[in-house]
Parts: sequence; structure tokens; C-alpha cells
Amino acid sequence: MVKMVSHGKHIAIIVQQLNKFNPENQDMEDFLNESAKLLQTLNVTEEKFVLDTLAGCIEYKSLLDVVVNAFFVRDGKYCLISERNLYIAICYLATFQLEELGLQQFSRIVKSLDTAKMQKFLRFFFNALYLNTWIKDEWSKFYDSPYVKENWIDPLLRWQPKVQQLIEQLTDKLNNRTTTVKSSRVTQPEEFNLTVPKPRAIPVPLPIPALDKSLPVPPSTYKPPKEKKQLEKIQTKNHRKAQAPLLKAAANQFKCETMRPEKEEDTDDTMESKPAIQAQKIQSKIDNIPIKLNAAAILREGALYQRKMEQELKRVENLLQGARDPSEFLEWQKKMRGKDLEEQLAEIECRRLQGKLSYEEAVLAHRNVVQENKKKADLMREEKAELMHQYAEKRLQEQKEMRELVEQVVEGHKNAKQAKIKLQKYKQQIVQEVCEENRELLRQALEEEEEKLRKRYELIQQIRAIASLPSLRHKFVDLTETGGHGLICEMSIVELRERLALLREAQKAAEEEKRDQIIHEKQAKEQLILEKLDQISMFRAELGRAAALKQEEKKRKSQPGERLMKDERILNLQKKIVEKTMERKKQTGLLKITPQKTSIAWRKDSLERNRWKELEESRERQVKILQHGLMARETAQKVAAFEAARRTPTAHLLHSEVK
Repeated sequence: MVKMVSHGKHIAIIVQQLNKFNPENQDMEDFLNESAKLLQTLNVTEEKFVLDTLAGCIEYKSLLDVVVNAFFVRDGKYCLISERNLYIAICYLATFQLEELGLQQFSRIVKSLDTAKMQKFLRFFFNALYLNTWIKDEWSKFYDSPYVKENWIDPLLRWQPKVQQLIEQLTDKLNNRTTTVKSSRVTQPEEFNLTVPKPRAIPVPLPIPALDKSLPVPPSTYKPPKEKKQLEKIQTKNHRKAQAPLLKAAANQFKCETMRPEKEEDTDDTMESKPAIQAQKIQSKIDNIPIKLNAAAILREGALYQRKMEQELKRVENLLQGARDPSEFLEWQKKMRGKDLEEQLAEIECRRLQGKLSYEEAVLAHRNVVQENKKKADLMREEKAELMHQYAEKRLQEQKEMRELVEQVVEGHKNAKQAKIKLQKYKQQIVQEVCEENRELLRQALEEEEEKLRKRYELIQQIRAIASLPSLRHKFVDLTETGGHGLICEMSIVELRERLALLREAQKAAEEEKRDQIIHEKQAKEQLILEKLDQISMFRAELGRAAALKQEEKKRKSQPGERLMKDERILNLQKKIVEKTMERKKQTGLLKITPQKTSIAWRKDSLERNRWKELEESRERQVKILQHGLMARETAQKVAAFEAARRTPTAHLLHSEVK
């Protein structure tokens, strides 16, 4: 139970805070935190009571508004709207906190406020007829009806007789107060016994102080500063300096036209020869760029050249043993790849034309679907109008039935009121019996808890007494003794230190040995890299010669570009596409489409054409890439064979003998 001294003060704080709360702009948690800061002057119980009441009034505002609004309409017509939150707070305490506060505390809170207002509101709210009828029905709109009846309506009806006594006390207090007011005599006013003021002396006038003469305004205020004149002089001087070269350039205009014609021819020759010279210089610079190689790159390149040399030697050995020259096979392979390329290009063209044909068919099908959809839409509109008419008739019939049902329910409510009053009395008797049983059970539970606490307290006292006994904490350690655990590998700390020292010495010796081994390996690796560099320089010289020969062969021979061959399938597809486009154009002429729709269709067609053009360009690029890939593969094989033949003079001689 909450015990407080100044009940009226706390209710005034609650009403003041509720007046400040705006649910549209403020959150409930933030508002409660701000209120808690303002309530720091109160003690803990008072602050908890105020905050709980504020939170409850905000949370259950919809339920409390039902009661307070009805009160202002019926009994509180002449009450002030500014006192609305006061009635909301009292309604919340009566509905949700009456069990916790108790009737005595609640009556103190009510008596600390205005007696007439509280008597009028409590008489309205604790009316059993109102609670059982419209208050219960209105609250059931927000929560389930069984929950409302069990948790709110039934407790209020249970407290109603006791609260009725409180209302009677308030009524007696009002009657007594009104009678005393009538019997009291009228107050007679009396004059105040004021002291007569003394006459004030006339003050002596103060002498007017003479003001000091102010300094005159300096003449420099009305004159421009010297710096401005200096800047203007510098500006004019710079302007004259800039005009001199301009006039000189204008006087010497078109002087370059008096050059000799012989020099023009020389300049043309030099201009033509300059790009070639510059290109040679750039090429020579590119060829002579030094490339810094690390150890891994040198070894990798050396292994590559070694592998190529072994392959070439193996090929020569095979030729000596009677193997055939693969040139015929390579020629055949080239022809077959050319055929595959032609078939692939023809297949790509067929796919492109098939896509175009499917697009034309899709356009025709879309137009047919649009016409069918228009017909279906007309039928759907007619059906919809018919269904709406039927629905209107059905709704009128249902409204009539509902009116009849409402009249029957109202009659049933009138008969059920008497039965409800009897049931309420029976339930009150049951509640009183249950309350007595609960009190007995609570008393037994309290006795059992006290017994448990007493036993626990005795046990804690015993544990503390045992813990307070002194214990030996110092232990003497002999470093030469073992632990005495009975293990085979047991040793003393002294022996352990000796063994660790021996292990450190052995580790140092192993590190020295490893260091010497690493130095030897590094020297051997450096020697190997030097040998590989010599080998690489020799191979690069040979590859340079092979590249020069290859360049000469390229200049001699020129390969004509291959043309795409067209199949019968491609020609048939092209004919079909032409037929479909003609059919689509005829349909567009027959169908009279509005200008807006035709413009949209034209845009779609243009977009589709652009898309098909992009697809054709991408396929042509793929064809060129395929051709380039085949040519690059053949040239790479020829270059590899040529380089292998030019690597060593012995291999070249053996190859020529075999041929």
C-alpha cells in the first residue's frame, strides 16, 4: 500500500503533467523520463505512485475517455473542461488501482480534492446500472467482453457498496457546509488604522554639469586616401606597358607570307620524312627498353627454353627414326577448321533470321490478342452492371432483416436485466467466501516462509563461523626435492633448470649449422641464375632472328578475307520474314488505330529495329573474333615450328636432311 502525506499535491502534479502531454508529438517513454526528472524532489514511493498513474492514464486513455465524456454530457454539464484530466486520474485510480490502494487510501485522496466535484463524479461512475449496460458495452469495443467483465466490471461492482458509503459521507459534508454558510453572519468592514505620512522636504536641485568641448572632425575624413591614387597610377602604367607589345604585333602582321617557294618544298619533304624518323626512333626505344628480371623470372624463362629445346630434340629424333612430317596434317586441319567456321557462321545467321521471324509472328499474335481482349472487356462490363444491380437488391433485403433482429435483441435486453441483478448478488456471496479462504492460505504461506528464512539464517551463521577460523598460508619450498606425485618423469626444479640450459646450447649449435647450410645454398642458387641468364640471352638472340624472318614472310604473302556463304535455309528464312512484314503492314492499314497508339507502336518498332541491329553487329563481331582466333592459332603453330628449327644449327641441319 502506498502511504503519502499530501494527496492533493500529488493529484495536482498528475493533472499538470497530463495537460502537458501531446500524443501526436511525444512518445510515452520520453514523456515519463522527462516527468521523472521533474519529480526528483519527491521520495521513492511518491515518485513511483505519480509515474504509475501517469503511465496508466496515457495507456488506458480510450477507456477513460468513454466514462469522462459521458459524465460531461449527463451529470457534468456545468463542470469546467479544463478539469477533464482530474476526472481521468480519479477514474483510473478507481478502476485499476483501487485493489492496491485500498478504500482508506482512496477515500483520503478523494477527500483531499473538491468535495462537490468528487461526489458528483463518483455517484455517476459507481452507478451499477451504468456499469452493467453502456460502460461495459463501450469498453467491450476495445477489449474482449469476458476480459472486461472479469477484470474491470466485476471488481467495480464488488467495491460499489463501500464506495457508496464514501459518496454518502461526501454528501453529508456538502450539506453541513451549505447550512453553516447560511447561518453565518455577514462580515462588517472596518477602516484600516494607517499611520499619517510626514510631509516630505523639497529636495535641493543638483547643479547641471558642464560638458567638455568635443574635438572637430578631421579634414582627412572628406578627402580620398593616398593609397587609392597610388593604385590608379600603377594601373595606368601597367595598361600602357601592355599596349606597347599589342601595337607592335599589329604593325608586323602577315609577315610570314613573304617566304620563298623553294623553302616551302623543303619543308614539305622534311614534314613527310619526320613522322617516319620519329616512328623509327620510338620503335628502337621500345625494342631497347631494359627489363629487370628477378630470380624467379630468370628461372621460369630458363625452364621454358629448356623445355622447348627438349621438345625440338625429341621431334628430330622421331624424324630420324622414320616419323612423318606433320605439315600435311596441319594443312588438312586448316581446311577442316575453315569448313567448321563457315558452318558456324551459317548457323549464327540462321538463328538471327529465326529470331527476326519469331518477332514478326509475335507482333501479329499480339494484335490478335488485343482485339480479343476488347471483346472480352465489353462482355465483362455488361456482367458487372448486372451483378451490381443484384448486389443492391440483396443489400436492401439484408438491412431490413438487420432492423428486425435489432428490435428483437432490444426486447431481450429488457428481460435480462432482472436476471443479471440476481446473478450479481450470488456472485458477491461467492467472492466473500473465496476471499476468506485466500486470507487463510496467505497466513499459512507466510508462516512457512518465516520458518525457511530462520533455518537459512542459522546456516549462514555456521558458515561464517567456519570461515572465521585461522589457517596456515605459508609453505616452505625446497628446490632440490621432487613433487612426490609418483610419476616416472618427476624431477626437481634445479634438475629442470640444468636440462633447460643443455637444450638451449643444443639449439644454438643447430642454428649455427642451419645458417652455414643456407649460405651454401644461396651461393649455389646465384651460380645457377648466372648460367640461366647466359642461356636466356642466347635464346633471345635466336628468337629475334626468327621474328625478323617471320616479318619478311608476312610482307610477301597477303591472305584474302573470306566471305560468308549463304545456305538455302537462310534464303528461305529471309523470304518468310519479307512475307510476315508485308502481312503486318496490311494489318496496320486495315486497323484504324488512334494517333497516340500509332506513335507508341512506332516507337516500339523503332526500338525493336535498333535491338535487332545491335544483335546483328554483335554476331558479326563474334564471326570476326572466331576468324581471328583460327588465324592466330595457325600462325602460332608455324612460329613455334620455325623458332624450334632456328634454335641450334645442328637441329636445323638435321631437319633439312630429313626433308
